[in-house]
Amino acid sequence: MFNHVMLGANDLETSRKFYDALLGALGAKPGVANRNRYFWRNAGGTFAISTPLNGEPATAGNGSTIGFAGQSPEQVNEAHAAGVANGGVTCEDPPGYRGEGAARLYLAYLRDPSGNKLCLAFRPPKEA
Repeated sequence: MFNHVMLGANDLETSRKFYDALLGALGAKPGVANRNRYFWRNAGGTFAISTPLNGEPATAGNGSTIGFAGQSPEQVNEAHAAGVANGGVTCEDPPGYRGEGAARLYLAYLRDPSGNKLCLAFRPPKEA
C-alpha cells in the first residue's frame, strides 16, 4: 500500500544520528543523503527524514504514530534503547506486551528528536 514514509526534521544531522541508531538496530544500513533528506531502505520499505521544503519548522502530528517492525522483543528493546541513547525520549508505558490473544503485541514507544511519535512492534507468530 505505501511507497515510503517521510517525516520532517528540524535538525537533520541530529535526526540522522537518531535514525541510524534506531533503524540500525532493526537491520537497516545508515541513511543515505540526498540534498536536505536522508533515506533508509530495509525489508522492502523506505523511510526518510527531510527539512521542510517551505522553510517552516518541522512539527510532529498530534495523534500520529509511525510503526517499525521488529523481529523479536529483544530487537524491539535494542532499537528502543538505541533511540533513547541517541536523543529520543521514551513515552507511554515501558516496552512490553499489550493486548490479548491474536491482538497481543510487544510494543515500545518513543519520540524522535523532532517530537515525532514512533512505535517499535513485534507481532508474535499465530499459534496453530
